[in-house]
Amino acid sequence: MSNFPIDLGAYKRITLDASVPTLTDAQRASLKANIQLCRDAIVFFTSTGAARGVGGHTGGPYDTVPEVVILDALFRGSATKYVPIFFDEAGHRVATQYLMSTLNGDLPAERLTQYRAAHSHLPGHPELGFTPGVKFSSGRLGHMWPYVNGVAIANPRKTVFCLGSDGSQQEGDDAEAARLAVAQGLNVKLIIDDNDVTIAGHPSKYLTGCSTAKTLAGQGVTVFEGNGEDIDDLYARIVKAINTDGPVAVINYRPMCPGIVGLEGSTHGHDVVSVKVALEYLETRGHTAAVEFLKGVVAPKMTDTFLGSDNAKWDANRNVFGDAVVEVMKGMSEADRVANVRVIDSDLEGSCGLHKIHTAFPESFISSGIMERGNFSAAAGFGMEAGKQGIFGTFAAFLEMLMSEITMARLNNSNVLSHFSHSGIDDMADNTCHFGINNFFADNGLDDAYATNLYFPADPNQMRAVIKKIFFDPGLRFVFSTRSKTPIILDDKGNEFFGGDYTFVPGKDEVIREGTAGYVVAFGETLYRALDAVERLKAEGIDVGLINKPHLNVIDEETLAKIGNSPLVLVVESFNRKTGLGSRFGTWLLERGLTPKFAHIATHKEGCGGLWEQFPHQGIDPAGIIAKVKSMR
Repeated sequence: MSNFPIDLGAYKRITLDASVPTLTDAQRASLKANIQLCRDAIVFFTSTGAARGVGGHTGGPYDTVPEVVILDALFRGSATKYVPIFFDEAGHRVATQYLMSTLNGDLPAERLTQYRAAHSHLPGHPELGFTPGVKFSSGRLGHMWPYVNGVAIANPRKTVFCLGSDGSQQEGDDAEAARLAVAQGLNVKLIIDDNDVTIAGHPSKYLTGCSTAKTLAGQGVTVFEGNGEDIDDLYARIVKAINTDGPVAVINYRPMCPGIVGLEGSTHGHDVVSVKVALEYLETRGHTAAVEFLKGVVAPKMTDTFLGSDNAKWDANRNVFGDAVVEVMKGMSEADRVANVRVIDSDLEGSCGLHKIHTAFPESFISSGIMERGNFSAAAGFGMEAGKQGIFGTFAAFLEMLMSEITMARLNNSNVLSHFSHSGIDDMADNTCHFGINNFFADNGLDDAYATNLYFPADPNQMRAVIKKIFFDPGLRFVFSTRSKTPIILDDKGNEFFGGDYTFVPGKDEVIREGTAGYVVAFGETLYRALDAVERLKAEGIDVGLINKPHLNVIDEETLAKIGNSPLVLVVESFNRKTGLGSRFGTWLLERGLTPKFAHIATHKEGCGGLWEQFPHQGIDPAGIIAKVKSMR
């Protein structure tokens, strides 16, 4: 561990026995030393993610260090009494898993300094089999307690722990898990960090009246509450939980990031600590080597330029969505907005652009918790009456959680405009569990079902045009955007393709470049990369054209016939190869007797972390597109 600028070899490998309810002076001193050491290490190596530009999360793992080091000592004291895994349903606390993997000798300490970097195998959420020492996969809040129930059933004579939070407890899965755990008397012990902080705010304010402790107690779970920063009280409650039959929740109250000046109690502590705050913290703690190391971290930059795009004008469609909705709503009277439009957020307003609507029209906005299923259904219920529009937004990865709710909304003829940001894989250091690649699942109705339409605009200009056109349409409308920024698409004369007097036409594919040798079909953030590939192929004398398909699930018969009668068709997308556009495009061609050479490249393997590096990793960057076209000729 000598190559790591904080001496992790100083970690004291003590043992604790749950039959002894109090700590000795020596044990208390060792635990406090371990807590400080681990917290310092977490601040340091997570801040390298901030310095590298890949982000990350500091607050959650930093907060829960006291309970983790206690559990570690308990596991060491009686390995056969417990399932010795730090199951955690707050996937943002991946730094905990990496640090413990290092302390257990599975992961070299110097690897921690590559936190969330591309190809480092240290993504933003733990992935089993991907990172040495990681013993489970998680990422989507509220998914691990139900899973841990099964682990407890499989290990009836052992105690199983699940680290949780007041945020993860908002998910409906946990309510179901509580009922099963109580009914079956499962020996599951929840260790819950209750810091009253989630991404967008404080649960005590946006979910007034909700109490994690009261909710769990009402479900029949035994609850022990206390100060998470009081090591003696924390240990006593954990030991009491172990010695109490059935499911028990140990709820630990503390401010977010206790002791970090500039972050304590702040919602900003949820994300990665800034380099500035980290440097101040580490300097105060006397970690000179860590300070120098952090100052020397250089963020990798994507220096590619893309032919056919304005490389000086990039913007994030996920924010443009909010701007576009605000523009439409400005044309409505206040009475009309209040009566007919309601935005329901799921703690991600800043990530999905909904904060723009919140600021402009707070009377039409509801700040809600991490309850995607219930919030989507509420938006759908609001939009049940003709003329009313529910607006919903969250990450595209969570669309998979909403399939039943989407079906019920469709059966009830609901009008919902849904924005699923972070679609695809671009800039996704969170990696595989947060890939938004199964978005076609939203189109799961029958042929005669109430309208369901999927849109993935290619650049900010097209996002504005799409929202302007479809805002008042009836039915379910799903609009996708990426975490990453995209450049402005240009026509073959250098003008903005979707600028000027451009009007979006639903159901119509768009010819971005004509071609005689065949066509590449793309959409969203893949379009500008495909355009670059097409321009480079043309320069080599291979006259391939490019089609944009912004309306994903509607067939444009005219354009399909045009490209189906060309020599080759290549569908390029960042969606799942198994479930994306390409999985059905070949069928559409064959059903019409069209038989060009056909191929499909898409996301097909576990991610590599990092940001733009995800595209070449999947072979869907310009180089991959060019190689595939050439192989088809």
